[in-house]
Amino acid sequence: MRDDLKQALTEKARDLGFDCVGVTDPAAIAQAGQYFLEFLATGGHGDMDWLAANPQRRSDPRNLWPGVRSVIMLGVNYGPEQDPLSILQARTRGAISVYAQGDDYHDVIKKRLKVLARWLAAAAGCEVKVFVDTAAVMEKPLAQAAHLGWQGKHTNLVSREFGSWLFLGAIFTDAELPRDEAETDHCGSCRACLDICPTDAFPAPYKLDARRCISYLTIENKGPIPREFRKAIGNRVYGCDDCLAVCPWNKFAQAGHEAKLVARDELRAPALSALARLDDEAFRKLFSKSPVKRIGRDRFIRNVLIAIGNADEPVLAKEAERLLTDANPLVRGAAVWALSQLVSRDRFVALADNAAAETDASVRAEWAASMPGGSSDR
Repeated sequence: MRDDLKQALTEKARDLGFDCVGVTDPAAIAQAGQYFLEFLATGGHGDMDWLAANPQRRSDPRNLWPGVRSVIMLGVNYGPEQDPLSILQARTRGAISVYAQGDDYHDVIKKRLKVLARWLAAAAGCEVKVFVDTAAVMEKPLAQAAHLGWQGKHTNLVSREFGSWLFLGAIFTDAELPRDEAETDHCGSCRACLDICPTDAFPAPYKLDARRCISYLTIENKGPIPREFRKAIGNRVYGCDDCLAVCPWNKFAQAGHEAKLVARDELRAPALSALARLDDEAFRKLFSKSPVKRIGRDRFIRNVLIAIGNADEPVLAKEAERLLTDANPLVRGAAVWALSQLVSRDRFVALADNAAAETDASVRAEWAASMPGGSSDR
């Protein structure tokens, strides 16, 4: 009977647009839980305090819900239509991570999870809870335990069928369902994901220091981008796909078929000059329904200015110069650095003289550090 229920569940999930589904025991990730606690102990999570909050709940699904008996893991393919690394050569264009070029996957997937969970509750007379990257759930280890893929050396999930491109969702239930066999690691001796990282964010295979990760620096980090990483960021204005895109298993990947997750034309390769002119209203309109909207206009413009500083295109200096008077000091500080990379020494000194009345200490520090002869990393 339970085998029939699982088969029906799989068919229903496919009908709803999920590309893969598997079931695991909530006790299956004990080792991953220990690795997670060790990760927190090193401080590798940076300022992501939400990761460190209640770590025991995250490390074992039963601590989140004692009644859980089965964990159903589901994946939706969001494979890109073109190589995500190609835009890195277009220095005057902004590179936005593949996952953020369409609608927010949290919203798209959660609606389907709720439909599937309601179906299961009615079919089995069980209790259910749904999660999409918004609660203390270790989705990737659970996905490996449910045979959806394995955690590669870059710590992300890799699928033999979909490569690097799977959004994950989970349904916890108190129903006992047949388990799938855990997927095994197929990375072998490959180091492609480790070697391509522009900021050396992997201290060892299967270990990530988020504080050095471009995705963390451009999304989670609320302050100025540390100077040591600015040149390496290149034109990445939201996230980074390098370690995902270079994985050899992507040779089996296919473009995603969900229309709401497909990249919008205006987000594939937006001009930095246009992005730099976004005020709060225009930012919200451009990134409506996109995950990018969550970081807010000011942090996003900070990222755009770092990309402008890396563009090696003096005509973009006018965009940075205009933002020297922005209301937000985070933006003003990033504009200072961008100008230090684009204008002559004399011009930069003149701009510094004009900004002598700057009141924010962090922006004054940017002027001092970026001044020719100072600690500039230009």
